[in-house]
Amino acid sequence: MSLASKVQFWSYRVSTVLKSLKTLYTLPPEKVEAFLDSYIIYDHDWSEEKEMLEKMGPDYEKVVQQKLVDYYSVLNHLCAVGQVEKMYIPPAIDLSASIIANQKLFEKMMCQDLGLAPGKRVLDIGCGRGRVASHMAQISGANVVGMNIDPDQLASAERFAKGHGLTQRCQFVKGDLNKIPYSYPDASFDNVYEIQVIFSLSKDLGKTLKEVHRLLKPGGRFACLEWASLDKYDPKDPHHAGLMKRIKPLIGAIGTHSVDNCIRLLKEAGFEIVKNENASVGGYQAPLIENADKFFTRVNKSINFLVGCKLLPAHFKLLFDRLTQDGEAFIEADRMGLVTTSHYIVAEKKK
Repeated sequence: MSLASKVQFWSYRVSTVLKSLKTLYTLPPEKVEAFLDSYIIYDHDWSEEKEMLEKMGPDYEKVVQQKLVDYYSVLNHLCAVGQVEKMYIPPAIDLSASIIANQKLFEKMMCQDLGLAPGKRVLDIGCGRGRVASHMAQISGANVVGMNIDPDQLASAERFAKGHGLTQRCQFVKGDLNKIPYSYPDASFDNVYEIQVIFSLSKDLGKTLKEVHRLLKPGGRFACLEWASLDKYDPKDPHHAGLMKRIKPLIGAIGTHSVDNCIRLLKEAGFEIVKNENASVGGYQAPLIENADKFFTRVNKSINFLVGCKLLPAHFKLLFDRLTQDGEAFIEADRMGLVTTSHYIVAEKKK
């Protein structure tokens, strides 16, 4: 990286951190409370509909939708303080590189696997702050439509794209992935991708994948980096189940599918599987998870000290305590080969 690039990178990072801290500083009490309350949805699973009905009532889908907005509208600012502004831990592709560098490596690989090129129209489902969409458009020349449920993140995505001269190639729209059909005609996109969204947040994964298939042109590809349980995971093992219960709120997962089930549903939707692998070196993300966990743990200690000195408002401690809770459970489960957020699948719609 050239000196000019380094200066530009660090200027952006410092600016982003300061903006996020300012937003967090001015959060009203009701928004802090809504964020903390939003974690209750991760105590449930889409497969346990009866329990969700009992706990949240007949309109539980609307409750989940609102709590997802409450969760991500604050989480995106917390994540932006560190290296996970894109709100995902990438596959560990280069163990000597940072989280941000590994994100770029993965996105470049996904761009190549999808065959993105100038003029291609691409859908990014659950685009977050739009940083991935902007990067994909920048390195490929493709036109990317980012869809997200949270207006706060969409506004951030639009500002970022405008600031990088990508307004003509990046469009951001509000949309709920569970409200099917989406507002696009058949064969609207050359490609579709998503990162750690569909397999954990889709109420009916099979239905969602069929919708993705509908939106693709013949020969179009769908790529996803996903959260999944692995063969070693045993839901009847109390320790395994305990780790799962702790991890789901940390990564924002309501549903959990096995890799085999994901592949089965993709095939049932009409896809041919092109790639099906854990994209991390050796199959383990732990080195990068530990990197993020150590950083935010250090930040949390500093936050608690500053709150104790009354230099920061009390809600900073509440937010960062919640964010850093159970990182060690994620690391342990990854090293045990029970779960991963780096399973990578590329599938193609038949021509």
